[in-house]
Order: sequence, then C-alpha cells, then structure tokens
Amino acid sequence: MKLAQLTAYLESMAPLALQEDYDNSGLIVGQPEMEVHQALISLDCTEAVVDEAIATGCQVIISHHPIVFKGLKRFNGKTYVERVVEKAIRNNIALYAIHTNLDNVMTGVNARICETLGLTNTRILAPKHNLLKKLVTYVPIAQAEQVRKALFHAGAGHIGEYSEVSFNAEGTGTFKGSENSDPYVGEPGVRHHEEEMRIETVYSANLESKIIMALVLAHPYEEVAYDLYNLTNQHQEIGSGMIGELDAPMDEAEFLADVKTSMDAQVIRHTAFTGKQVKKVVVCGGSGGFLLKQAIGAGADVFITADYKYHEFFDAEGKILIADIGHFESEQFTQQLLFEIIQKKFSNFAIRLTKVNTNPVKYFI
Repeated sequence: MKLAQLTAYLESMAPLALQEDYDNSGLIVGQPEMEVHQALISLDCTEAVVDEAIATGCQVIISHHPIVFKGLKRFNGKTYVERVVEKAIRNNIALYAIHTNLDNVMTGVNARICETLGLTNTRILAPKHNLLKKLVTYVPIAQAEQVRKALFHAGAGHIGEYSEVSFNAEGTGTFKGSENSDPYVGEPGVRHHEEEMRIETVYSANLESKIIMALVLAHPYEEVAYDLYNLTNQHQEIGSGMIGELDAPMDEAEFLADVKTSMDAQVIRHTAFTGKQVKKVVVCGGSGGFLLKQAIGAGADVFITADYKYHEFFDAEGKILIADIGHFESEQFTQQLLFEIIQKKFSNFAIRLTKVNTNPVKYFI
C-alpha cells in the first residue's frame, strides 16, 4: 500500500497536532506516495535497526523516538543521527516517528503501562487545555438531521464515553440574497424568514478542517453561516501521564518487586518507603518528572516514570514513592502496542518487531 495510508491511520489514532512543541513526530524520511510492503517497528531508530530493515526487506521503520529532533546542518556521517538518515535515504527506507502524540492519547504509551501493571479505573492524570472548540450553525429544520449526521461522522460531538452530543434550539433566521445569488429558499433581492435549527456541538481542534468541510457539503444553503468558539475546558482524553488503581492494596516492597518483573526492569531507583500501602499509582513513560505535583495532588501512592536526577528525588518529601524504572524499560512495550494497532487495521500487511535492543543504558550487576 501507499505509505500515506499507513501514516494516515496512525495519525487518526494519535494526531500529530497532539505532540509537544519540542517534538518531531511524523514522516522524517520518505515520500507519502511510496509503496511499502513491510514495516519494522522499534523504540529507537539506530544504524543497527536500519541494517535490520535492509536485511529483512522493510521499506519503512516506525519508531517511537524520532531520529531527528533538531535541524541537521551537515551530513558528514560524523554522528549516528547523520549516518542513520543517510543510510535510510540511500536504501529508500522511510523513517516515521510517533512519539509524544502517542504519549498524550488515552490508548497510548501510558495505557499500555497501566495494562501491564494490572491497573484499573485509569484516566489521564494531567488533561490538556485549549484543545476543544465549539461549532454553532443554523440550518432549515427539515435538513437539520442530515447536517447533524455529517458533523458526527466527521468527529464532532464526542465527549468522553458519549458520542453524537449536540444542543439544538429552534428560531427564525433572516437573509436577503443579492440579484446574483441562488438561494435554496426565498428569492433574490427579497428578505426571507426561515424557521431554522441552531445546532451546537464540540470537537477536537485538530478535526476542524474535516468538520467544516462536512458542514459545507451537508448544508443546503449557498452560504453557510457558522460560528467557531475556542474552549478552555480540559480535554479528558488528551494529556500527560495516567493514574489507576490496584485491585487490592500491596506492600511497597512487594509492589516494586512486581513492577520490576512486569516491566522487565533490571533495577529500580526509588525514594524511601513511605510506610503506606500502595493502591493508587501514577505512570508516565519516559521522562515524567514534571508530573510529580499532579501525582501527589491526585493522592497517588507511587509514581512510576524514568530519568529522575539526584536532587529531584528530594521533591517527594515523603508524600509519595518515586520509582524510576529506566527510560527504555518504561516504553519498551510501545513496540508491541504499535504492532497490534497496525495489525488490527491492516491484517495482511507484513509487520516485524525489531530484534535489536536499542537501550543505550547498560547495567553492571
């Protein structure tokens, strides 16, 4: 299939608009119209992974971490980043990254960690603001349902576990078309009164162009009247970290031992035990230290993440148990998540999980 078909599906699950400002998710090397027959999935894109793609006949590497975060000024092969990009281009291999946009969705990286640890009643820990908008439009009552259906089909009206959400109120609209107009109802040059339905519905901002197009195509009027409002509400399904609960409380040492096994971690760096039973757990794949205040505020007993620095451990202040399991270890199951996402949609498409362990951190035990 075309590479664009594959990436469009991935971006429907984790839109690029949801990535953090510093990130570089998306198609880094390759053309959307190139044909791909097989994909290789990895956490990182290294030279060894590109070599594996060449050896196995894969045309695209899908990694969690982008190989390029900042602009490259030279291609002299002096750094592994330059060598990876050069080798991919020379061998016509596309490089695609799905990073913080996959971190920030309900079914992404953190959801997989929660699932691996057996957490239930999960939710986003720190929902993002300013990602929701509201559409208000006016349509003749007879055509109101066809417009609603079109908006809902385009993705509007989704709030948490509810879909097809809208508010509707009847009223009278007026308009007068010019002599050059071709009104759906009424006559040019004459003010017309029409019984209309006011339809209000919310939507994710990244869907705006799709929703407006659906509105215009479904609406009977030659000129469609609509208003767009920015909302500051939290988007409960988009954000950083996740919080969940254990089925039954556990001793802290027992819980960390379970985490070590479940997450295949060789070592866990942690703060002093608080003496409390573990019930509520916050997780954040990768570098999640910025969420400590939210984790404490949510009443979590343990915060599982990675990349904690020495002085940052003091910030726990005995209120929570911080468990640093390692960056690679916290995100390694993302590879299997991506495999399952793609396989579910494209059952006949060949997908491989890399056999290369890309973790740059080694432990001398």
